[in-house]
Amino acid sequence: MIRILPFLILLVSMTTFAQDKKAKTSAEAQEKEKTGDTIKLPEQDFFILLDNNDVELVNNVPIHKIVKDSAVFALLDDPAAAMIDSLWQQELFTSSLYNDIRDSLLDQEYSEVVFDELPTDTLKMRLERLNDKTPFNVQYNPLLENVIKSYLKRNKKSMERLMALSTYYFPLFEQKLDLHNIPLEIKYLAIVESALNPRARSRVGATGLWQFMYATGKMHGLEVSSYVDERMDPVMATEAAAEYLSTLYRVFEDWDLVLASYNSGPGNVSKAIRRSGGSTNYWDLRPYLPRETAGYVPAFLATLYIFEYAEEHGFQPPNPKIAYFETDTVHTKKLLSFDQISEVTGVEKEMLQFLNPSYKLDIIPHIKDEKYSLRLPRNKTGFFVNNEEAIYGYAEALKEIEESPQYEDSERIRYRVRSGDFLGRIAERYGVGVSEIRSWNSLRSDRLRIGQRLTIYPRRNVATSESSTATSKASSPKFYTVKQGDSLWSISRKFPGVTVQQIKNLNNINSSRLHPGMKLKLSEG
Repeated sequence: MIRILPFLILLVSMTTFAQDKKAKTSAEAQEKEKTGDTIKLPEQDFFILLDNNDVELVNNVPIHKIVKDSAVFALLDDPAAAMIDSLWQQELFTSSLYNDIRDSLLDQEYSEVVFDELPTDTLKMRLERLNDKTPFNVQYNPLLENVIKSYLKRNKKSMERLMALSTYYFPLFEQKLDLHNIPLEIKYLAIVESALNPRARSRVGATGLWQFMYATGKMHGLEVSSYVDERMDPVMATEAAAEYLSTLYRVFEDWDLVLASYNSGPGNVSKAIRRSGGSTNYWDLRPYLPRETAGYVPAFLATLYIFEYAEEHGFQPPNPKIAYFETDTVHTKKLLSFDQISEVTGVEKEMLQFLNPSYKLDIIPHIKDEKYSLRLPRNKTGFFVNNEEAIYGYAEALKEIEESPQYEDSERIRYRVRSGDFLGRIAERYGVGVSEIRSWNSLRSDRLRIGQRLTIYPRRNVATSESSTATSKASSPKFYTVKQGDSLWSISRKFPGVTVQQIKNLNNINSSRLHPGMKLKLSEG
């Protein structure tokens, strides 16, 4: 607590200064301005200040001077707050289930499945209970029994992964569905549609958790641009899905038919009703529906059953370390990249991508008359707001560096992509920005192919030869002990020739999280 107190006071001091900067109403502040009574600290002393117990010193240091002349990204919250369970993180960021689920709808097996752990009589009893508490027509059917047993027999691990993800998304879904007076069981529809992958995209272009086509999304206010696809925004897409489902229910007045029409379109359902002789029972219409839709409602009901009776079947999904209600949003005022936000806040880029999936290029744009928000873990939002101007200043400084004309055509090189390369690593190697490499090579994404040739204009003051790199490594200390407030970037600035990526590679680390006392290797040998 004693160690954290000075840092909290620092943040309060920063906020107070920002509010009073223009007015300068404080007589003491005016006096200091006249006498030049300002404490100026070298950059390295800023990190010492964060770990200083001298409250009087902390209170009297004009924090704006430090922020202006030092590494802004050293303003980190308690490192322990950024800890995320690795297993849960893997479940969040690695979702390969979408294609499996879509394929299973087309290739669903309805032949008899032997699964002795679930006797038919037990299944009938449980389905009857579900039918009593839901508006869906959950009745026993041999075909449904085979689908349920098939899922239990072959998809147990996949279902556990989906259950882990559902602990984040379902509270959001339930909130929106309840607002529109829609059965809460509809939340399982997102599993069948997208396997809870907000960036899922079908072969025909349906996108997001609720798989909106471009035109349908536009009808419900979901905009798509080069930077943003609001169909991938969990909050906005769920609101749009609730509105669309409400409209379908007003047409069909039957939730089974709503499910079928959500998948194949109202037109196909109305045709099936005509071809069946006027029946509105899904199981009568099923032979007349498209192949995917024929497997759609059974897949939904099977998912409903498995989630509702997960405990009885021994499912053990990993426990989450973050939930939807543990996040919050802030409206951004200038363009920011996920790399910049991660460096400043300590929130891993993968977590930012998970919480903000609608930003296609990992960039939050700034466009006049448009509002964009950033979702962060709740324990980081206050920090972001308190340091907002400093964060924007840091982003602007990086932009100026990237946009400064420090290259000539004669300095152009052609770089061949090697195994393990990615844009960030190549950019650091040549002292340029990732956005510059994208621009020079007309890249629409960060994906690279081994053997691909890239045009690069290296900075004049950056040594590009292997020998120069080796020399810089040799002149650097071999190890560094992490201090309170250190970040990879601030450490790299202390030792010329050492880059963030080199530190990551030498220490086999993938994230930017550091802990005081860690020993980092800075050079080979």
